[in-house]
Amino acid sequence: MINLYYWPTPNGWKITILLHELGQDYVLIPVNLRTGAQFDPDFLAISPNNRIPAIVDHDPADGGPPISVFESGAIMMYLAEKHGRFWPRDVRGRYEVSQWLMWQMAGLGPMAAQAHHFRDYAPAPIAYAIDRYTDEANRLYGVMNIRLKDREFLAGDYSIADMACWVWVRTRKGQGQDLDDFPHLKRWYETVAARPAAHTGSRVGVDLLGGQPTMTEDARKVLLGQRARPA
Repeated sequence: MINLYYWPTPNGWKITILLHELGQDYVLIPVNLRTGAQFDPDFLAISPNNRIPAIVDHDPADGGPPISVFESGAIMMYLAEKHGRFWPRDVRGRYEVSQWLMWQMAGLGPMAAQAHHFRDYAPAPIAYAIDRYTDEANRLYGVMNIRLKDREFLAGDYSIADMACWVWVRTRKGQGQDLDDFPHLKRWYETVAARPAAHTGSRVGVDLLGGQPTMTEDARKVLLGQRARPA
């Protein structure tokens, strides 16, 4: 059994989509980012970066004690390797997928998130920051659009790289992006969106939000302006 520490965000959706693709049972453990649950000592023992998602696998492939994994990309690699799906076993295919997963982790996710932050969540508009991150998100969308011009998916068959990138394109409106500007990307996006696991996995935990806006004033105090914790 997998314990999934989760909140409905793009990085959380990566894992729920993959779990549904794999048909893997899991126990959902909400970590309410708005109230500071990510700073609970029990959660920090699993995810020292105080970020979701994180998992604990109580039935690891080696038959040993439970394994905990944090960072969404590492979790995807772990689950895909365990199940032997969505991450090729041959070295060329494996690294083709891996490099696009790392591209998402290092580029698309952080830049898209910053675009969304400065466009919607910053307490005051900062034109330079809005333009900087909106343009960089646009550039990265263009990279995917060119990549997908002559192929169905980002790296060979449908893989964890596609799942990881798709969840960020799903929130494109907050990033100031329009799929009509990227026809190959739009075709890919709609192909992935039609998969039942993408539909179901990206809606897990919607009820946890309670119909409230993502960023309330109380949540802003918890989420923003964090500094180093004492050792």
